[in-house]
Amino acid sequence: MLTYPQIDPIALAIGPLKIHWYGIMYLLAFAGAYGLALWRAREAERGWTAEHVSDLVFYGALGVILGGRIGYMLFYQADTLFSNPLSLFRVWEGGMSFHGGFIGVMLAMVLFARKYGKTAFQTLDFIAPCVPTGLMFGRLGNFINGELWGRPVVDQTYALAMKFPTGGDVLRHPSQLYEATFEGLVLFLVLWWFSAKPRPRMAVSALFLLGYGIARFGIEFFRQPDFDQHLWFGWMSKGQLLTVPMIVIGVWLFWYAYRRNVYDWGPRASQQKSQ
Repeated sequence: MLTYPQIDPIALAIGPLKIHWYGIMYLLAFAGAYGLALWRAREAERGWTAEHVSDLVFYGALGVILGGRIGYMLFYQADTLFSNPLSLFRVWEGGMSFHGGFIGVMLAMVLFARKYGKTAFQTLDFIAPCVPTGLMFGRLGNFINGELWGRPVVDQTYALAMKFPTGGDVLRHPSQLYEATFEGLVLFLVLWWFSAKPRPRMAVSALFLLGYGIARFGIEFFRQPDFDQHLWFGWMSKGQLLTVPMIVIGVWLFWYAYRRNVYDWGPRASQQKSQ
């Protein structure tokens, strides 16, 4: 059994100004994505510049914040939103949806691609490997806040079990740390390795959808469902329901990418341009 570290959600207070760890995690997420994207842009053959990266991260940040918050309220607190629309702006209370943020980022990437004359998947394939570290920081922020904790453990001797301040006198799975590990660190390593070599357009995006979808679906079995929402067969959570389309689209997109076999950089891209 582990002991919850009881970290104060407020990292720094200067008079009325309070800086929360959750906000710091978001800053680290965007800074990490920016640094990783700059590193990828160093290879001129990829066709990306520092200016592209700056704008791309700005568009992405807007998509994450707006989409994540709006998606959370629509998916999980629709009654509250419709009865009190101003609750949408209470971001200090927490509440961000990955799936909402994902939709927001998709829309932002389409707008960015139009501005710079790139295709949507050229943009998504470039930025996808930089996203999981941001997911990792976000889940660490959830852990510090003591929110989105896991389901009660069956085996009371389970080494990773812990009691959360708002989780009652029950040993639970630290599901935020599971998500930080598999949706964050592990997915980052896989995508970074896969995208280091030229791949068909759409393949990197497809692997992101597959990797995140499978990890999230599996970890949902250890995470306490939001507001105890079970939708299908008495076991499928809303998080799993929203993730199923990602897995299905990821499988199809991976197959389609290799069937089209179109490359944006590398030797094959040069051959295709010369034909």
